[in-house]
Amino acid sequence: DHMSTDHHLVFKCCTRDFLFTCVNLLSFLLDIGLDIWAAVSLYKQKAYVYFSLLLLFLLASSMLVQVYSWLWYRYDDFKMKTKIEKKPSQCQLKLLHVFQLGIFFRLFHDDICAFIEPQRADAESVAKFLRQDLRILRFIETFSEKSTFVLTLTLALSSVLKAIGSTLSIASFLTTYDHSMRTFLPEKEKHHMISLVFYFIWNLVLISSRIAAIALFASVLPCFIFAHFICSWLVLFFFAWRSKTNFMEDPRGEWLYRTTVGLIWYFNWFSVAKGMRIRSVLYHAYILIDICILCGLWCWKMSTDPSDFVTHPLTTAACVVAVYVLGLLFKVIYYTFFHPNLDKDKLKGATITEEQPEDEERPLKATDNKRMRKLAENFFSQKHGLFTGRHDTGVWENTGIYCFVVSLCK
Repeated sequence: DHMSTDHHLVFKCCTRDFLFTCVNLLSFLLDIGLDIWAAVSLYKQKAYVYFSLLLLFLLASSMLVQVYSWLWYRYDDFKMKTKIEKKPSQCQLKLLHVFQLGIFFRLFHDDICAFIEPQRADAESVAKFLRQDLRILRFIETFSEKSTFVLTLTLALSSVLKAIGSTLSIASFLTTYDHSMRTFLPEKEKHHMISLVFYFIWNLVLISSRIAAIALFASVLPCFIFAHFICSWLVLFFFAWRSKTNFMEDPRGEWLYRTTVGLIWYFNWFSVAKGMRIRSVLYHAYILIDICILCGLWCWKMSTDPSDFVTHPLTTAACVVAVYVLGLLFKVIYYTFFHPNLDKDKLKGATITEEQPEDEERPLKATDNKRMRKLAENFFSQKHGLFTGRHDTGVWENTGIYCFVVSLCK
C-alpha cells in the first residue's frame, strides 16, 4: 500500500550525477597526492623555507573553507536538515571547524543522509540541498588551494605534474559546479551532454593557458612570482569590491567573499553580481595582456640565457597566447549555442511563499538553497543590449560582433 512504499523509498542517483561525483573525487584525490608529493620533494631537497610556506598555504586554504562553512551554519541559525547534523551540539560543531573537520562533516552527512533516513519523502532533495553548499565550499577550496601552486613551480618535474593536475581539477570541478546551478533551470532549459563537453573544454583551454604562462614566468624568474601574485590579487580584489557583491549576510563575511573572489579571478572568471558585462571584458583583456607580458619576459630571459630544453621560445610563447584566444572562441560557441539566458524570476525556487508560517514543516527542495541560487542568478542572468541597456537589441543581436562581445561578457 501507499504507507509501505513510503518506508521503502530509495535514493536515486542518475548516471550523469554519479559520473560527475566520480570524476570530481578522482581529481580531488589526484590533487591531494600531488600536494603531498610536492611537500615531500621540498623536504628532501632541504628547501625548508618553501616547505614551511607550502604547509602554511595549504593550512590557510583549509581554514578559509572552514570559516565559510561555519558562517553558513550561523546564517541558517543552526537549523539542521538531517539527524546526523543534529547530533553535535553547537559547541561541538565549532570544535569540528576549529580542527579543520567541518567540511568533512558536511561531506559525511551529505553522502549518507539519504541512506540512513530512507523513510523521508524528501531524502533525495535534502541530499541535493546539502550538496549545493558542499560544492560551493569545494569551489572555494579548489581555487584557494591553487595559490599553493605558485610554490611548486620552482620544482622542475613536480611543477609539470602539478600544473596538469591543477588544470584538470579546476576544469572538472567547474563543470560539476555548472551542473549544480542548472538545478534552478526549468526542465526545458536543462542542457545535454554536449553542452557540458563544451563548457569543460573552454574552461580547460583558458585555465591551461593561464597556468602555462605562470609556469613559464616562474621557471626563469621564480623570485618574482609572489610579487606577481600579490599585485594581481590587489587589482582583482579592487574590482571585486567595486562590483558591490551581496553573497554573504554580514559586512565582514562579504569582505571575506570579495577577498576570495580576487583569488579566484587570478585563475579564472566567474560572475559575482549583476551588471558584470563590462568588467568581464576588462578582465579578459587584463588576463590576456598579463599572459602576453609573462610570456614576453620568459622569451627575453630565454634569449639572454638560452636553455637546452627549449629551442624555439618565441613559438612556445605565441602558442600559449594563441591557446587563450582559442579558449575565448570556445567560450563564444558555448554562450552562443548552449548557455540559457533567463531572468531570475524564471529560475526555480525563488522564495518560500509568504503565506506559509515560519514554523510550518514542508518538504525541502534542492532549489531552496539561497546561496547557490544567488550564484545561479548571476550565471543565468537575462542578457541585455550592450549598447542600449535593453533586451531589445535590434540589429546588433544579429551581428557576429554582438554575439562575440556578449559571449565574452558572461
